[in-house]
Amino acid sequence: MSHPIRIVRFLLLAWTVALCIVPGTGRAALKDTIPVVKSSVVGVGTMLRTRSPAIVFVATGFAVGDGLSIITNAHALPELNTERMETLGIVTSTEGKLDFRPATVTALDREHDLAHLRLAGAPLPAMRLDSSGSLAEGQSFAFTGFPLGMSLGLTPVTHRAMLSAITPILLPSPNSRRLDARAISQLRRPFEIMQLDGTAYPGNSGSPVYDPESGVVFGVINMTLLKVHKENGLSQPSGIAYAIPVKYVQELLQQGANKK
Repeated sequence: MSHPIRIVRFLLLAWTVALCIVPGTGRAALKDTIPVVKSSVVGVGTMLRTRSPAIVFVATGFAVGDGLSIITNAHALPELNTERMETLGIVTSTEGKLDFRPATVTALDREHDLAHLRLAGAPLPAMRLDSSGSLAEGQSFAFTGFPLGMSLGLTPVTHRAMLSAITPILLPSPNSRRLDARAISQLRRPFEIMQLDGTAYPGNSGSPVYDPESGVVFGVINMTLLKVHKENGLSQPSGIAYAIPVKYVQELLQQGANKK
């Protein structure tokens, strides 16, 4: 066998072995992405020392930016009992024990139901936000959060989901009699949201919707604002989740930066 032929065969064999070791694009699988994402996901709740339990949380948030910024849904922020010194913050877990860190509200976007909280102290691992602005129906995602709040403990749960549709926030009304003040307001400022073929629950509010391989965030689960518009006629869970596109998160973070 001539020398050039041996070289070609060797290269072909090496390429075949490489494809077997690193299938597809060589990017991380979801099982490798989840542990990284979980380190950035937190509960959003309050501490009241005279209450039992003193620490409670009802929604999900995730760290971005410098690791001291937390994104969640605006509707998830509880009304604080200031007279009893109730404190807003995030909840994490260390060896099964709940840890509470106070947080302050830096910026709110009630139109898109987003909130930006700030922490003090050591930063958390931050998730990266998508900057491409590209969304395509059929795209695969995952979201991680606390589906039923404290009912399942402080163990983040991950679900897969496909982007089923990019849809207006408000369904068209068949007649003017069904248009209320909220609907009219949304018609004046329409925007599109992500419809996913995954079931989310109230505690998932604020969960990051991310690429299962890269972990880059494309949206934020919302289980209140959108269901008011799209599923108020359904008495049972529909198996559909909605998410606010991440571009509104970037606008909110910029709003907070401008206040500094």
